[in-house]
Amino acid sequence: MKRKNCWEVMKCGREPDGKNKDLGVCPAAAPGKYDGINNGKNGGRFCWNLAGSFCKGVIQGSVAKKMKNCRDCGFYMSVHKDEGEQVVLTTDQAGK
Repeated sequence: MKRKNCWEVMKCGREPDGKNKDLGVCPAAAPGKYDGINNGKNGGRFCWNLAGSFCKGVIQGSVAKKMKNCRDCGFYMSVHKDEGEQVVLTTDQAGK
């Protein structure tokens, strides 16, 4: 089953060719080393570990500053549930 990425669920518009082009492409939607983690495209299912992602209408800062919001996020919880024991939550687990 295809897993949805954060921009598909949260509808932020910061994916390539999204409606919020003026804010730039979100680090979670940009190609990079986190492609495939948690069965997502780019960092789309690992957004909580990427500084500068767009949450609740605001570009977020560092990973440390945004983690409380991320842990309360329905998308974060759904990835955790979807992936079960295989979920990758940290860059250490990602091996990247």
